[in-house]
Amino acid sequence: MSVIPAMLSACKNSPFHEEPDTGGQSKGRASAALHVAASATRYPESESIMMAPICLVENQKEQLTVNSKALQILDKISQPVVVVAIVGIYRTGKSYLMNRLAGKNHGFPLGSTVKSHTKGIWMWCVPHPKKPGHTLVLLDTEGLGDIEKGDNENDSWIFALAILLSSTFVYNSMGTINQQAMDQLHYVTELTDRIKANSSPDNTYVEDSADFVSFFPAFVWTLRDFSLELETDGEPITPDDYLELSLKLRKGTDKKSKSFNDPRLCIRKFFPKRKCFIFDRPARRKYLAHLEQLKEEDLNPDFIEQVAEFCSYILSHSNVKTLSGGITVNGPRLESLVLTYVSAISSGDLPCMENAVLALAQLENSAAVEKAVAHYDQQMGQKVQLPTETLQELLDLHRDSEREAIEVFMKNSFKDVDHKFQRKLGAQLEAKRDDFCKQNSKASSDCCMALLQDIFGPLEEDVKQGTFSKPGGYRLFIQKQQELKNKYYQVPRKGIQAEEVLKKYLESKEDVADALLQTDQSLSEKEKAIEVERIKAESAEAAKKMLEEIQKKNEQMMEQKEKSYQEHVKQLTEKMESDKARLMAEQEKTINLKLKEQERLLKEGFENESKRLQKEIRDIQMRGISSGPTCNIL
Repeated sequence: MSVIPAMLSACKNSPFHEEPDTGGQSKGRASAALHVAASATRYPESESIMMAPICLVENQKEQLTVNSKALQILDKISQPVVVVAIVGIYRTGKSYLMNRLAGKNHGFPLGSTVKSHTKGIWMWCVPHPKKPGHTLVLLDTEGLGDIEKGDNENDSWIFALAILLSSTFVYNSMGTINQQAMDQLHYVTELTDRIKANSSPDNTYVEDSADFVSFFPAFVWTLRDFSLELETDGEPITPDDYLELSLKLRKGTDKKSKSFNDPRLCIRKFFPKRKCFIFDRPARRKYLAHLEQLKEEDLNPDFIEQVAEFCSYILSHSNVKTLSGGITVNGPRLESLVLTYVSAISSGDLPCMENAVLALAQLENSAAVEKAVAHYDQQMGQKVQLPTETLQELLDLHRDSEREAIEVFMKNSFKDVDHKFQRKLGAQLEAKRDDFCKQNSKASSDCCMALLQDIFGPLEEDVKQGTFSKPGGYRLFIQKQQELKNKYYQVPRKGIQAEEVLKKYLESKEDVADALLQTDQSLSEKEKAIEVERIKAESAEAAKKMLEEIQKKNEQMMEQKEKSYQEHVKQLTEKMESDKARLMAEQEKTINLKLKEQERLLKEGFENESKRLQKEIRDIQMRGISSGPTCNIL
């Protein structure tokens, strides 16, 4: 970022100095900067937005609680969220910057006294002006070090929550970065006492804090009422250069050196991606109490330009909030994080990133199972027409729908520890398959029974009328029966019970056939005996055929179970490989950032700190090699 000349010239003057109006140039520049700021935060008119901020985390009577109305708002945001949080000492103008990011002059209360106006954490959700399909979530926090608070314990928790929830973290302070400013930023040195990356009790302090950088937000330091000349050794420098110079360590092992270095080390270690902005005083002192009501001609043109530059950078460079493994956060996921973290704090535990992700995974994986099953039901409802001609036809339809259902689950699930939810999905899909098989059998049986009544009804009526009770009647009956059997076979889509239902029907009519056989006077005893043996052989053949059919169905079901298992394994393997690639990329990014910081420490002569950072890098690399889920879903 280039330093705007107006910044440098303003730094030379006192806070109350007013530049002369040279033909309206200042007003023209201010108007142009306001236009830039406005265009940078123009929101789609078609989209509904929150008209005003709402308290997300309330801080009452030294107790943090979550506002259910704010959670309801988050629950309705399906888009990815870019979360920008701002913290700082009370009455340093944090809320003004957040209002400008929202494209408004009003919204977050600015207050007009030395009392901290914002209590807890306030939230404003607006459509992102530069990222279509995204929501910008602005979090304004109560001022740190409020004189009315006897106990500042919750300041540290609010600071930690702002870091945990945001993708860009803005620290706002007055004046220059001196030791007092660093002392006020002592909260950063307490982060290791306030946040856990992993839930494992085996993790050491060093191992746990080494992972912070992988999920901590980008760090932006805003310096208000800045009055220094931005130069070093007579050469102009940028605000970013100024920040890095301010973060240089002091050699020494004494208590004073440690106090000097600790906050600087923490910022360097935990926030490798950092940025700095400086702001002149926005207006003359008498106007500051009503800053949001001032017209543009009452504002310092340099300040207007600086605010525009800040807003442009934040809106262009702030990333979508993500979790470990590249999981994109939307409104409901942010809602879950808020609940998990505040609940941990309220119960006396440390907010744990891993636990928050696992709690979120429990909710989303359960929903993913429901989505997958609903998709399966929808597909089967559209594709299946019972009864199917064969069992294989039904199983093929099941397999296609099952494959799609698994895809839906894989797309909507994450962190499925021990594949618990995938196994749950598998069990539900198997039960639904079995239910479809039962429905298919019943539909086939019902269809075949109705068909047999229709086809064989006239034959039964003829038997009752004695049509076949005469010499030669038996052979006539058998001939007619065979014709009707052929007619039955010719009817399509009877389903898988066609043979079994016919066999049972014919068996129920054996007494009729036997009576006709025995009373038919045209047949000799020998012919009758031969016919009995033929019927027995035919019955045995039918029974054999039925057994073969049952065996074939069992084999098809076993084959289907194996194919189902292989489909689960295939898609799980693909997901695991994709997740591993993302984790490796995430780890590589973290390692590269730490390597750069290690190199800087080494150049500055801090060999011990450099070695400690090198150990962190090796530990991360070793954990990456040893970690990785298995693909066993049995």
